[in-house]
Amino acid sequence: MLCCRYALPLITKRLESVEITRSRWNTVVCGAKGPRPRYPRVWKTRNRIGTVSKSLKLVNSVKELSNVKEEVYGALDSFIAWDLEFPLITVKKALKILQDEQEWKRIIQVIKWMLSKGQGRTMGTYFTLLNALAEDGRLDEAEELWQKIFSDNLEATPRLFFDKMISIYYHREMNEKMFEVFADMEELGVKPGISVVKMVGKVFQKLGMLDKYDKLNKKYPPPKWEYRYIKGKRVKVQVKQLQEFDEITEGVTEDKESNKSLNVLHEESDASSNPLATETNISS
Repeated sequence: MLCCRYALPLITKRLESVEITRSRWNTVVCGAKGPRPRYPRVWKTRNRIGTVSKSLKLVNSVKELSNVKEEVYGALDSFIAWDLEFPLITVKKALKILQDEQEWKRIIQVIKWMLSKGQGRTMGTYFTLLNALAEDGRLDEAEELWQKIFSDNLEATPRLFFDKMISIYYHREMNEKMFEVFADMEELGVKPGISVVKMVGKVFQKLGMLDKYDKLNKKYPPPKWEYRYIKGKRVKVQVKQLQEFDEITEGVTEDKESNKSLNVLHEESDASSNPLATETNISS
């Protein structure tokens, strides 16, 4: 018969080795000898609030306030009190919501508060503030802001600011100041847009300055083609078709004939779209 006399010691040694390996991995090694277990910190919150919901909360909190400066600034300060950094993205989204709702006074208050904190000093913020001041009827403050931007950025002022000031003066029939802004555009070499040329040309015709009107059209002739988005596609359309389309849409529209003419214009514009028409760059 065979005997297994040496089998038990071998088995016990193997079991001891297995137990040793298990105990080694279960122990916590500190210092530089190995990894240590990580536990979730108590002070770190798991709930994260997105910028959209936070901006809506900011808008709702601002709407409930009065127009007192101290009250508005205090509420805004308390809103960002627990933020480690200034929530610029949240404030920008809140301004966009207020702009869609045409809350011009609240936009002015929030932007001035943001600028007092040294944040958001960009051309986009200044343009939003200029637009809000003009829409709220605070023309003096809008002119002060325009003069400051124009003097600080003499050769780098965007064309949007010129267009905005000309449209403000045009709708208020302040022709002399409108001509001054247009003259500054020509001196700095800023090419005016189609809308600016139309507004200045209408004022020349109204004042009887036909010679200047002819010079304006010769210097800035109306384009033959424009780009419009029709059914989600960028289409190159003739200006004559656009003028007819604008006249039809302005005179609105309960008649069936106007609806038919609109459909005809859409079909013609779709037919005129070609691969060369859908370019990426727009020649202003």
